[in-house]
Amino acid sequence: MRRGQPGAGTRHRRCERGSAAGLSAMGCPVRAVALLVAALLLLPPPARPAVLRPRVSANFECRASADGRLSRPRCRRGAPTGPPLTPPALALSTTRLCQPSLPCQPCLRVRLAVPASGIHGLQLDFLELGSNRAGWLQVWRRHRARGGVPVSAGHAAGMGVGGGASFTPCSLQWQVQFDCFPAESGRRVLVTLRTIPDRGLAISHSHVVATELQGPVFTHTWLPEVRAIEVAVPEGPALAVRLCHQLVLECEELPQPFHRRLLVPGGHHVSLPYEFLVPCLCVEASYPHRDSLRSKRCPFRERPDAYGPELWSSVRFHDYSSKDQMAMVLSASCPLHPRATLCWREVAAEAAPCHDIPNSTASEEEQAYTLDSVDMHPLLCFRFSYGNSSHVECPHRADTAWNVSLSARGLQLRLLLTSRVPASFSAALCQHRGGHCEPEAPVYTVTRPESSAPGELALLLPVQVLGSCVLVWRSDVRFARKQLLCPDVSHRHFGLLGLVLALGLVMTVLLLNCRSTWRMRNDAASCGRPVLLLYSPDSEEHLALVCALAELLRVGLGCEVHLDLWEAGGVGRAGALPWLYAQRSHVGRERGTVLLLWSRGSARLFRLWRGGEGGGEPRDAHDVFGAAMACLHGELGAAGRGRGWVLVYFSRLCSPRDVPRPLRPLPTYRLPQELPGLLGALRGGPPASSRHLHGRAKGLLLRLLEAEASKGVAGGGCGGGQLQPAGT
Repeated sequence: MRRGQPGAGTRHRRCERGSAAGLSAMGCPVRAVALLVAALLLLPPPARPAVLRPRVSANFECRASADGRLSRPRCRRGAPTGPPLTPPALALSTTRLCQPSLPCQPCLRVRLAVPASGIHGLQLDFLELGSNRAGWLQVWRRHRARGGVPVSAGHAAGMGVGGGASFTPCSLQWQVQFDCFPAESGRRVLVTLRTIPDRGLAISHSHVVATELQGPVFTHTWLPEVRAIEVAVPEGPALAVRLCHQLVLECEELPQPFHRRLLVPGGHHVSLPYEFLVPCLCVEASYPHRDSLRSKRCPFRERPDAYGPELWSSVRFHDYSSKDQMAMVLSASCPLHPRATLCWREVAAEAAPCHDIPNSTASEEEQAYTLDSVDMHPLLCFRFSYGNSSHVECPHRADTAWNVSLSARGLQLRLLLTSRVPASFSAALCQHRGGHCEPEAPVYTVTRPESSAPGELALLLPVQVLGSCVLVWRSDVRFARKQLLCPDVSHRHFGLLGLVLALGLVMTVLLLNCRSTWRMRNDAASCGRPVLLLYSPDSEEHLALVCALAELLRVGLGCEVHLDLWEAGGVGRAGALPWLYAQRSHVGRERGTVLLLWSRGSARLFRLWRGGEGGGEPRDAHDVFGAAMACLHGELGAAGRGRGWVLVYFSRLCSPRDVPRPLRPLPTYRLPQELPGLLGALRGGPPASSRHLHGRAKGLLLRLLEAEASKGVAGGGCGGGQLQPAGT
């Protein structure tokens, strides 16, 4: 926005120096002008007046254009009013143009009929004699669009006009009606019709726009208890009265059985029932003779308190949503243009509240509402708002493109995602606060690539406290509903509660014997150095055993334990392999120990790794076990011969034969029999000789093995279904 140079006047002080020398010629009022411009920019834009769009009705799919003196016409496929004309013909008549909040004015209606063969369009030229106001209108045949939402879906849904030979694109004649060319009362308008391309057909007619006269007089009363409007006719001639829906140019009759046009004698009244109380519901009265003047009143147009409850019952919603685009077309008796935004429901119930999603306004054209980059979900809905009323309309399909299930094992929550479409999904732990569950950092993400086949995706999250819930949502779109999942720890398949109780039992025993525990630490039996615990992802039960052993080393024996299941946040942010190499480097600098917990499942995975290794590198970027084997393979080949690595196994679950020959040079300990030697290796000194330590730790390990054996770990070996490590 540009402003003129401020006038000369008294200058209070110099504005600025240097580059502002040019501004000093203008004076310090430049700042005031700049502030004024900024204030004007911050003001809300003025409300644009409703622009009347002339309407063209034709018996074929059409499009229309006009010069600048007429607004852009709206062309629809529909039957013109009155009987069909015999081509070639041009008929002119006077009608009334009624715009919202403006008085009605006369205008010229044009009806025409031309042979359809050999032409692609037609042109009407208008000239109002006396004022010399002119304009033109062109109507073209539109070819039917293929795919997607039909171009005239909104019109086709709401026309209520049946098909027939006269409504096909291959009609032998065109029947067209134009509503309408505005003209002054009493003026003569000249209209000329030509074809495109010019076939030598030219028809010219003129018409005098009739002078507006006073219409019939009547009164009306709204009777909400009987859903009717009472119309009273004063003493005098009889009037024909009816209820109708006021559109842009004409008042259309109500559907049956509410379409009633009654002749009411002077001094009498009649009750006219209606179906829905909508803003365009009007009362129209006329004299019995043909082409009589009409009076019309629309009492509810400015009464949202009256029509609000019934407005949405009169609207039909057509769902055209597909892929990531949400699309709905409205079909209504009134020309409504509500505002549509997204909202989401927690449960599938009409009475459930729908939470608004910010900045999610849908675009609208011809009552078709679309919004892109949306996760199509049955509970992600449109909220339509008109006046002081609103309505929530959800997608008309119950299926979803993806589903998620939650299970709890050990100290982890396992999310299993199934998706029919390529997408990315994010999850985060949350805690209930004030009736809402807000996500907390970190956020874990898993992606199904574009080229991959439909399948399952696994995501592991740590359990921080009891009562933790998980929010899961699709993160590759702009608008998505967050799904809340809370684990049921009372279910017999969930081992979380059992593991927590077992660890609580261990902690209780330790607290009851705190004096002996402190003596154990004073005897330097604690680790004192970091321990990196590695394992093979055999089964969920095996993961629970790994977590329990790590907890025993950390709490009962005082070790600094690093475990990917406990550090899923760091694994998710850095990646599985960078996290592993960083932890190995840290343990090496601190002269700690890499504790490799071996099992029969580890032996199977080791054979698979040896059979497909490519230069000792892991085949999968998320394969922590394969990366550990590659790291160990490199260190065994160096001069250190695997220094800092220790292999342990449980005697009840594995045997020495399950340890591969390349790994047998590593220090190997059998638990619980060789626990003192393991403790000595962990603290970098001689084997622990404390009889109390040996008996106590052995008892804890035996309880741990018995608890796991009761779940079926001992009977089923160390194998099982493969599970992805955390952060993948």
